[in-house]
Amino acid sequence: MTRLPLIIGFGGIGPAGRSSAHHAYRRTVLDSLPAAQRDHTLRALAAMMGLVKFQDGAFTTPNGEIIAEAEIAPRFRQHILDHTLIRRLEPQYFEGDRMSVQVNLKMQPADGKAVTFSTRADDLPTPLPAGWTVHPQPDGSVTVEMHAPAEFRVESHRKIAVQSAGQLPTGFDPTALYASRFHPRGLVMTIIAASDAVRSVGIPWHTLMRHLRPDEISVYASSAMAQLDQHGTGGMLQARLRGGRVSSKQLPLGLNTMPADFVNAYVLGSVGCTGAIAGACASFLYNLRLAVEDIQSGRRRLVVVGNAEAPLVPEVIEGYHAMSALATDEQLCKLDGVSVPDYRRASRPFGENCGFVLGESAQYFVLCDDELALTLGADIHGAVPEVFVNADGFKKSISSPGPGNYITLAKAVAAMRGMFGERPVREQSFVQAHGSSTPQNRVTESRIFDEVAKAFGIEHWPITAVKAYLGHSLAPASADQMVNTLGVFAHELLPGIKTTPAIADDVHRDHLDFTLTDLPLPGRAEIGFLNSKGFGGNNATGAVISPRLAEAMLLKRHGSAAISQWQARREATRAATREYDDACCRGPMQPIYNFGDGIIDEEQIQISTDSLKLPGIENPVDLHLPNRYPDMV
Repeated sequence: MTRLPLIIGFGGIGPAGRSSAHHAYRRTVLDSLPAAQRDHTLRALAAMMGLVKFQDGAFTTPNGEIIAEAEIAPRFRQHILDHTLIRRLEPQYFEGDRMSVQVNLKMQPADGKAVTFSTRADDLPTPLPAGWTVHPQPDGSVTVEMHAPAEFRVESHRKIAVQSAGQLPTGFDPTALYASRFHPRGLVMTIIAASDAVRSVGIPWHTLMRHLRPDEISVYASSAMAQLDQHGTGGMLQARLRGGRVSSKQLPLGLNTMPADFVNAYVLGSVGCTGAIAGACASFLYNLRLAVEDIQSGRRRLVVVGNAEAPLVPEVIEGYHAMSALATDEQLCKLDGVSVPDYRRASRPFGENCGFVLGESAQYFVLCDDELALTLGADIHGAVPEVFVNADGFKKSISSPGPGNYITLAKAVAAMRGMFGERPVREQSFVQAHGSSTPQNRVTESRIFDEVAKAFGIEHWPITAVKAYLGHSLAPASADQMVNTLGVFAHELLPGIKTTPAIADDVHRDHLDFTLTDLPLPGRAEIGFLNSKGFGGNNATGAVISPRLAEAMLLKRHGSAAISQWQARREATRAATREYDDACCRGPMQPIYNFGDGIIDEEQIQISTDSLKLPGIENPVDLHLPNRYPDMV
């Protein structure tokens, strides 16, 4: 019996805000929501952005002004809209108009006279450059006479060509939520996002652990670019060139495996299976495939999977700009015939576009098998029956697209047809496109969609692309799609590609519906296809089904009595989830960060021929391992 991987919790942070309770999704369809839901999400964002805080029984602003809860949404609405999603790069990252650079300055003596300067003796290079004569001074300084040409590096500034980015909401500082000193930004975001996902389940982690052996849990997470800010690999590589020192933390914390390691070590305290697969822009789906196969096979019963990426550093932006991959200010102005770019609409999937927009994001999901979900009374937000991954074969350009994505999408559609038949695939499915907003992507990806739709008899296939709002977050890009898809299932409303004024003429669309406005899908939002195309030939497509389809499958397998009992238990779970959301809407998020707590004393580990017992963990590791090769041994 193949177990069904169910999504029982999800959370994260990104340019649209907090993901749990569908707030990040709602930000992308805000104007199409009923007033109560819209205002709820605006209040959630106001709390996240530090605009209000609940204390002493009342909401207050940072200056101490008391404000009624009903007044939060209308008062801060415009500020929230202006300071979420894609926008001009804000100074908290770096000054886009004054990016720090090093200029090589060659100096040489003029008219046969030496160049003379003073400095501290301790600052002299060792050995001295050729042609330098040093004269010590009484105050401990030295005077240097330079008789030969020498090259100096002088700090300067210049305007960076790319100034649009998908940034966390203004005013939200993830580093202030726990003791995050010396943690790279991507790992800080990991702690916040994984905590949000775990708390969103509505069932305490220790309760989950009572139903599981410690080795029945997996964590799969990674980043594609590693941790490239000053506290990670970026700072390590820059330290000596900038006259500083390499710290003991920069190398280990810079690894792209650290998102999984931080979840294990500081959020869950897990000793279960762990892994970190990097597949460029498809990294989330690569890790999700491991989670799905673990649960399907029964090797694991519960998996936490996700990604975190914080690429908004000058070097990464410069790198993608050097590839001509990003939308520059100059190109955006040319597209619109203006002198000042429209940063809000910098990402225009499937329209007349000029490159993608980088974004930062951290998104995590909690999955478990169907039997465990019913036992726990867990809420179900969807299920992931299949994830397909394929390469491109021989390539001329490592960054160009290839045939692998035809395979992944066709297999995903075929798998859902095999499960549910022709009608649901043709009439109740939609696609979350990779939609990177490059001229090449709009042609190649749309052709894949159109050819697959034609082959399977799909007409007017709804297509959306969340990078229009969030930018391209690299490793978590398809996790952003997953968060959005769960929102579509809950609200039956597909976000339109609203930053794109019109579909480009070279886009294939005979069988496709690139919706440019929010599209209601009553009764039609049942199957979502997450599509991802990564540099190097990393292609992946995941098939996600709605909670309605998932519950129908559970009913067929487990029977009506078991489903009724699960629904009764689920009420307490949903109440706990609402309580968590209410807490987040009233003040700062409260991440789980267990530093130095619950460390296992190896001296107390008990091992027998039947089991291995760890102190502080209720259930033992089972050592009754069957022979998996009985026909050979």
